[in-house]
Amino acid sequence: MQRILSRTRLRAGREHEYDQTHATIPPELAERLRGAGVANWSIWRDGQDLVHLIEVEDYRAMRRSLADDPVNAAWQDVINPLLEADDDYSGNDDGVPLVWTLEGQA
Repeated sequence: MQRILSRTRLRAGREHEYDQTHATIPPELAERLRGAGVANWSIWRDGQDLVHLIEVEDYRAMRRSLADDPVNAAWQDVINPLLEADDDYSGNDDGVPLVWTLEGQA
């Protein structure tokens, strides 16, 4: 299981709308995420900054499988206007690089 940290940024003034929109996701999308190997996906917001912790079998494979998924595309049509940059789901990134963990040092 991979733990991936990712960041996105909201457009100024869209924070409340994002919080309301993302309070729940469509059940069909949750099903597609689980089917793509996602065990959990948590999002924290600090002002306009969003931090995502994704626990997934294979991050790149998950992104590739969702890139052309119509349920994910419909969700991106809702969320992307709230973000400074659209997510292209290219699958070519590995998230934010991990530098250190306490458990890794023990």
